[in-house]
Amino acid sequence: MRSTNGGDNRTFVSNARRAQIVEAAIETVAEVGYADASLSRIAVRLGISKGVISYHFAGKDDLIAEIVSQVLQQARAYMQPRIEAQTTGPQMLRAYIESNLEFIRDNPNQLRAIVEIVRATFAGATSPFTGGNRDVASQILAELLTRFQADGDFRPDFDPKAMAIAIRAVIDVAPSRLTDPEFDIDKYAHETVTIFHRATCMTGA
Repeated sequence: MRSTNGGDNRTFVSNARRAQIVEAAIETVAEVGYADASLSRIAVRLGISKGVISYHFAGKDDLIAEIVSQVLQQARAYMQPRIEAQTTGPQMLRAYIESNLEFIRDNPNQLRAIVEIVRATFAGATSPFTGGNRDVASQILAELLTRFQADGDFRPDFDPKAMAIAIRAVIDVAPSRLTDPEFDIDKYAHETVTIFHRATCMTGA
């Protein structure tokens, strides 16, 4: 009987190599920016040929799309259980803000890379990243705010969509400040929680 272990081993090695390439790409984009993060530069960082990268990815856009997908998946896996475990509006909002900013704090290269990709998109560079991911994040948060607002946990007189956009804007600017040695993201998280608690909750809550 022919063993299937050979195929399994090839798959394992291929997946491991792809993961190495993605990690090197994240570090390169975070360090030199999207435009200068060529496949050749990424290959040099890994000590491999550009052809090895081309074997695993169709091109730079394909590799960058994998970065975006992986970072978003990691962020979702880190934050979602904490957010969904909360039973009141204020608890949910605190968990939402803190988990977002803690993920940024603990994964600086990944978030710097995402910032560079977003900047390149706004600058008109060809990039697989669009504003859709940000829009989805704001929409999900707006739905949570609406739900807890209907339950009486939040003030009834604010627009959940506008509030969600404001909260996301404060969170999304944090990665670009990570290189500032005076930026304390934990204090930033505390102040952000305080500001939006006061903005959303009933007086005295």
